[in-house]
Parts: sequence; C-alpha cells; structure tokens
Amino acid sequence: MEVTQGQVIEALRKVVLPDGANLVSADLVRALSVSAGAVRFVIEAPDPALAGRLGPVREAAEAAVRAISGVTEVSAVLTAHGPAPKPAAPPSLKIGGHPTPQAGPQRVAGVNRIVAIASGKGGVGKSTLSSNLAVALARQGRRVGLLDADIYGPSQPRMMGVSKRPASPDGKTILPLIAHGVTMMSIGLMLKEDEAVVWRGPMLMGALQQLLGQVAWGELDVLIVDLPPGTGDVQLTLCQKTHLTGAIVVSTPQDVALIDARRAIDMFGKLKTPILGLVENMSTYICPNCGHEAHLFGHGGVAVEAQRLGVPFLGEVPLSLEIRLAGDAGTPIAAGEGPMAEAYARLAQRLIAGGLA
Repeated sequence: MEVTQGQVIEALRKVVLPDGANLVSADLVRALSVSAGAVRFVIEAPDPALAGRLGPVREAAEAAVRAISGVTEVSAVLTAHGPAPKPAAPPSLKIGGHPTPQAGPQRVAGVNRIVAIASGKGGVGKSTLSSNLAVALARQGRRVGLLDADIYGPSQPRMMGVSKRPASPDGKTILPLIAHGVTMMSIGLMLKEDEAVVWRGPMLMGALQQLLGQVAWGELDVLIVDLPPGTGDVQLTLCQKTHLTGAIVVSTPQDVALIDARRAIDMFGKLKTPILGLVENMSTYICPNCGHEAHLFGHGGVAVEAQRLGVPFLGEVPLSLEIRLAGDAGTPIAAGEGPMAEAYARLAQRLIAGGLA
C-alpha cells in the first residue's frame, strides 16, 4: 500500500515537543516528500537554541514515521529558522522582479499535474474552492500542493491558517509550509498582512516564476493554483510558461457571473489550455432555521453552460455560513465532517476518478 503524505502528517502530529505542542500544530515541519516508501522532511526550529534541544524529537519523529506500514526509508533534518550567533551575510530572498528567460513551457520538479482554479470575475468563491479542494484531495490520500497565485489579493494564508514566513536556506530555495496535509505557498506569507503589492506586469510574471520554480514542492500528485480573477498577466504567464494540466472555472449561477466566466473560458481556449470542468458555487442556500431551500443567485446556470460548451460539469457547492466561518478561522470546512465537507469531497473524487489528481 502506497504511503500518503496525510499518513505522515498524522504520525508527526503525535510527536510531542517540550512545551506540550506537537510538530504539526507548532508548524515545524517543512519540505515533506513521500516517494516509493521513502519519506524526507525538515524540522525547522524557530531559533538555534531550541534546535539544539530537539535532537530527541527528531529521533522520535523518524521512529513514528518508520512505524507506518509501507515506509522503507526515513530522513529527518533538524534546522533552525533564526540565524546562528554572529552570522556571516545570511541569505536574502526577494520575490518579484523581471522573469528570467526560458525556452518554452517548463515542468515543476516533482509535480505530476498542475490544475488552475480560475474565474472570470472576483467574488465567486474561487479561493475558497481552491483551499477546500486541496484539503479534500489530501484527505483522500493525494499528495497536494496549493499555490496562491493571486498576487494582488493573496487570501490562502488566512484560509489555511498559516502566517509563518517561509524559510530560505540559501536565498534561492523557498521551503513551503504545510497545513491540513497540504503543502502551500503564497506571496502573502512574504508580506505584512496589510501590505499592498504595487507591481507592473513583468514583476508579477517574475514572482509567479519564482513561486513555481524556486519553491521546494517535493513530490506532488497535483498542484492546485489559485489564480487571480480575470484574464491578465498571471494567467498568461502560467499557461505559456508552465506545463499546465488544465483549468477548472468557477462561477455563480447568475448571468452576470457567467458572462465573465465565458471570457475566462475563451482565454484558456486561445492559450490551448484544456478546460477540465466547471463548478457552480453558491448554488443553493438552505435556511438553518426552517430548512427552506432558496436560490439567491439562481440555480443550474453553470451546468447549462457546461453542456453548451461540451465540457464536464463537476458539481455544485452550496452557499453556507459554515464555509465562510471555517475559512476565516483558518480551517477549511473540507477538513471536517458534514454536508459541506462532503460537497468538496465529491469534487475531489471526480478529479481523482478522471485521472486529473
């Protein structure tokens, strides 16, 4: 039986630190990769002093992972996030700047498939779908990455409940964070929470190139890319510079949203990027008091559009206060149980059954 990243995360969750927290809740695990039974990861302490006391924790972590059925090899490296005493010119990682030239679309090392989550307009729940779909796929045993490519409005750090700045051991390689079994990276983790990104197109393209090529993603079955709304520089860069498996387009059912969704679909067609399917978000609303079902934004419009275009309709996601509250709290609803989690689980199952994740 193939070892999954989720199994390793659960094993590491049982390794207790001196202060009573565990490796996962303390967000100390970095660069986790699982390949053919071989498991590798980094335990990154916040400072060198603590790292010096975590030798037994590293040994316990290796033992916990080694106990998983199917694991053949375990390698855990202990490092520190903070600088050692009197460091000599520590590396400095800068995001942004003009992209470096490349010859045609490039693959991302270790990543089997790249699926973009797109929308023609903002406010249709694209980022919420991205985070919950990533978590739902991870819960079904897939090795999943989540890249927040919405450079101007990164929201995945809040939705995934992470805030720690990613480490860079050499000023070039970026070590992503792990949350809810998902390896994730966002430019929002490199900025202050209220800091605006005021960049022109070339800097956006350079930042996306860095986030794809310089992040140590490890071995992934699928990388979910949360795109900004619209049809701009980030979308063009991703489609033209990366081996993209395809795109999922998210829309609410009403005509105004579908008009913009059609533009996004047309863009992907011109860039020869396959449309993997359409998702209707905020499809229905069930009153929590009386159980009445209402269609605040209409209903079924995305399914009709998918049929008209001859592309798969992947399903519906309800409008729910629970989904919003979970995202704001940093634990996507898909990480739990119940009807809302099941809606995302069904989407994940369709992607896996179709060989797309």
